Amino acid sequence: MKRALLYLLAFILVQFVCTYGVIVPWLMAGGKTLQQAMSSLADGYAYTVPMLLVSSAVTSIVLIALFLGYRWCEVSRHYLRTRPWGVLFWASLIAIGAAIPSQWLMEQLQFEDTNARLFSMMMSTPWGYVVLCLLAPLAEEMVFRGAILRSLLGSYKPWLAILISAIFFSVVHANPAQMPHAFFIGLLMGWMYWRTGSILPGVALHWVNNTIAYVSYRLMPGMEDMTLGQLFGSEGRALMSVAFSFCILLPAIYQLHIRMRKE
Repeated sequence: MKRALLYLLAFILVQFVCTYGVIVPWLMAGGKTLQQAMSSLADGYAYTVPMLLVSSAVTSIVLIALFLGYRWCEVSRHYLRTRPWGVLFWASLIAIGAAIPSQWLMEQLQFEDTNARLFSMMMSTPWGYVVLCLLAPLAEEMVFRGAILRSLLGSYKPWLAILISAIFFSVVHANPAQMPHAFFIGLLMGWMYWRTGSILPGVALHWVNNTIAYVSYRLMPGMEDMTLGQLFGSEGRALMSVAFSFCILLPAIYQLHIRMRKE
């Protein structure tokens, strides 16, 4: 647990340092004093799209370099050489099947999406795809599955290690609207890591999950403010979409169960 907590602390510190190290100088270059720049960090309306993209990109790159450089996350081509295309395909389908049920659950819990505006700003440009859908999934999987979960599996039973890592993954999102979905997806990605010994299935799921949000926003700007009932035209149709999603999600989980082998 101690090592896992150190990895988690490193993740939080990198985010903190990179955020302050990019946004504060950026705001000061725009004419703000140091005190004004520091106070503006809590005000999302002070941010610009380039500022958010650079800050997030730097954070992901530093995390990848740090966890690779110190070998906190072990990366090899062994699993890829097994040609796990079926596992990667079904892992991607899980993200598709989980998207609508997660949105429905968030609506039932009435959690406020505190980061909606900032993510909308980042998704308004193609560079947002690079940062949110390519860099972020790789960095987070290296940290939470490749480092944190790997260390926990050495000290706890698999189910407990996966549960703890999913809780960590949910909490660091620091957004009530994202936490239930992050926890559920964290459980699945942890299970896939335990069964395969590789972060690749989790990266695939994470990539598709974030890509769905990006493509949805680009095709239908403003949909983050809509309920499923408004999106599909009625509450009945919304519930039908949830039921249909489970027809994708549950078979995908079953297919992974029979296709994955524990290394």
